[in-house]
Amino acid sequence: MKLLTITTLYPNAADPKHGIFVENRLRQLRHHHPDVECTVIAPVPWFPFRHRVFGQYAQFASVPRVEQRYGIKVYHPRYTVIPKIGMELTPHTLEACLRKQINALKQEGLEFDLIDGHYFFPDGVAIANIAKQLNKPFTVTARGTDINLIPQYPRPLHQIKQVLQHSSHNLAVCEALRQTMIKHGADPAKTTTARNGVDLALFHLTEQKNQHALREKLGLPSQGRIFMSVGLLIERKGHHLVIEAMAAHPDAHLLIAGSGPNLNNLKQLTRKLHLNERVTFLGALNQSELARYFGASDLSILASNREGWANVLLESMACGTPVVATNIWGTPEVVKTADAGLLVERDSKSIAKGIGELLAHLPDRQATRRYAEQFSWDETSHLLYQLFTQLVSPPHLSMPPQSQRLVTPHADKETQL
Repeated sequence: MKLLTITTLYPNAADPKHGIFVENRLRQLRHHHPDVECTVIAPVPWFPFRHRVFGQYAQFASVPRVEQRYGIKVYHPRYTVIPKIGMELTPHTLEACLRKQINALKQEGLEFDLIDGHYFFPDGVAIANIAKQLNKPFTVTARGTDINLIPQYPRPLHQIKQVLQHSSHNLAVCEALRQTMIKHGADPAKTTTARNGVDLALFHLTEQKNQHALREKLGLPSQGRIFMSVGLLIERKGHHLVIEAMAAHPDAHLLIAGSGPNLNNLKQLTRKLHLNERVTFLGALNQSELARYFGASDLSILASNREGWANVLLESMACGTPVVATNIWGTPEVVKTADAGLLVERDSKSIAKGIGELLAHLPDRQATRRYAEQFSWDETSHLLYQLFTQLVSPPHLSMPPQSQRLVTPHADKETQL
């Protein structure tokens, strides 16, 4: 089977964490099914200057045109994005960019059976048009804001509905997104939940008896509780609420991992609340570093207002660290038992109370790890392989209808673990 993965959410040499969940899914699929051949087209916005004064746009300019990542060839063509006013234009500029790149690769001998797309807008809109021109089956995976935020705009919603109806199969990372896609007109029979998994080897258990040594190694306080909040430094991730909640836990230290435009505002809030000594900004961490800090922490907190499937929750749990998370979208599908942690409302008072409740009844770290082990990549990889095989098989080799109907119920069952 030859896949062409198309997505603007994919890591690159300049930003190795961007869309890492898409890369992880593809790597796991290939690990479990080595007969799958993959090529990735991961466009980035065009920008001419690399000087750091231009911030994120300079980072776009630094992305290589082509690179090899974990044995997968990844192409990064450029497409035009006009900030703030370009929402309705971007699907067209992205489509032109993709068409040019695919034509060039086909001239070099590229062949593929299926387009594996991610994110419904603008990616899915462009992919649907490309797939129609090439007469190829395609899937699109919903990741979160493409279904729970962008559809508030009428024109993008209309285009997303068209993709949902014309795709060979729709995928969602949580059941909450799947149900919303169905409300937008997706056929339930060809809309499947395929949750993300967690790398259980990379995010390994740190037992309580080993935490003191790990904290010393990381230069963290040896006394008191340690909390962790992970994600982009933007309002949507709610780091400000976690900082405010620290006032109710005077013996605790908060680690904030991530980078983003709200760094100065968050530091200002920390100073205003006189928490300078108890809040540490770690900056952006790679996954190995993240695993060590999770292992050193007593609990982690996710205060987002929107999440499709929050990988950081499972990554924390896999290290033995339970979570306090806001009760939104797909998060209740991740945090389902007391061993995982607990759910709270999205305000600083509720978060502070939830932290106190979890500290009063901290689960055994091994129990939290066992809970996370239910979410390995194995089942999702097998589900995707089964689905992709059905989509690319010639009609006379297709599986019988009874087998085809097994796909969606199986995926729903996995989501409910």
